[in-house]
Order: sequence, then structure tokens, then C-alpha cells
Amino acid sequence: MKFPTIVVDDGSKDDTAKLAESNGAKVLRHKINRGKGASLKTGFEYILRKDKLCDAILIMDGDGQHSPKDIKKFTDLAGYEKDIFIIGNRMDNPINMPLERKLTNRFMSKIVSNMCRQNIPDSQCGFRLLKKDFVQKLDIEFLRFEVESELLMKASQAGFKIVSVPIQTLYGEESSQINPLQDTLRFIAFLFKHFFKKIRS
Repeated sequence: MKFPTIVVDDGSKDDTAKLAESNGAKVLRHKINRGKGASLKTGFEYILRKDKLCDAILIMDGDGQHSPKDIKKFTDLAGYEKDIFIIGNRMDNPINMPLERKLTNRFMSKIVSNMCRQNIPDSQCGFRLLKKDFVQKLDIEFLRFEVESELLMKASQAGFKIVSVPIQTLYGEESSQINPLQDTLRFIAFLFKHFFKKIRS
């Protein structure tokens, strides 16, 4: 089955947009880099406005670290339950994952799992399937990689079951946009803001 493909070009300086369009994708462009959260927001708004028939949205990072061969695992599982949030899990066999990424991910995943009260072994994985019902009510507040945790917490709060599916761990010569130290600090700031907001409410 072929699905419509949307690519959000977040201010890239290379041939991302040209290559995506030549392969049949609809490209949405940010003139400058605005971050992953902002890119998801742009993509979600376009899909909800243009595609009234979609039931779910599958997200894949554009860094080449996810295999399209794993898509079927998400789509097969999505048909069984309505209130479900599906996320990839690379941590069962993180053969090529750099050590600092592995440690950072395990640290963040433990905290997010406790806050969501659900087991999420790979909370920072960018390979996800979100049901349309959830996306329609979603208000993204964080514009950078904190959005990974924000989506999981909001899905859990909305009563969605978070299910992990094993996926391949692909690491080659491509460079990730995640900075372990910088993004860990952003994650900690995100937690403080989350707790402060919870206390105020």
C-alpha cells in the first residue's frame, strides 16, 4: 500500500527538497531552521487541513537512521486498537548506537516511562505512529527535541496506550542533529517546566 509522503525541509542547505520532490513527496519548507517540534507542527497542520480521510500519521526522522522496511510493523499494529501511540524501539539491539547516545537515551527513557507510568524503552526514537484523534487535540509547545518527550506525556495524559515495536538500529556516516549534552540539558529544563505547570494547575 502506498501512502502520501510529506517532507518538512527545516531550513536545510542541501538538496533535501529537490530529492524529496523528485521522488513524489510533498515538500513543506522552513526558510530557516526552526527545530523538530516546529517541523512536526507544520506537517501536522498541513495533513489535518488537506487530508480529511487519514486515520493516522507516521513520523520518520530524515537522518537516514530508520528503515522504511519497518513501516509495516507500525501499520499492522495500528489497526488493532483505537487509542494507541506506537513508537519504535532500538534499545533491544543497539549494535551501532554511539555509547553517549545509548546512555543518554536510557536515562531519558527511564524518566519518561516513570512520568507516563508506561514502559517506554526508547523514548527518544523519532519513528512513531500517531492516531489522528490524538493529533487533532495536540498543542505542541516545545520546538526542538524536547518534543519527543512532550508527545509521549501528552498521549499518556490523554489515555493513549503507548506501545513499542522493535526496529532496526541504523548508524552510518550520516550525522545526527541531536547533541547529547545540549539536548539532555533541554530535557531537564523541559521536566522543570512540566512540573512547574503541574503544580500551578
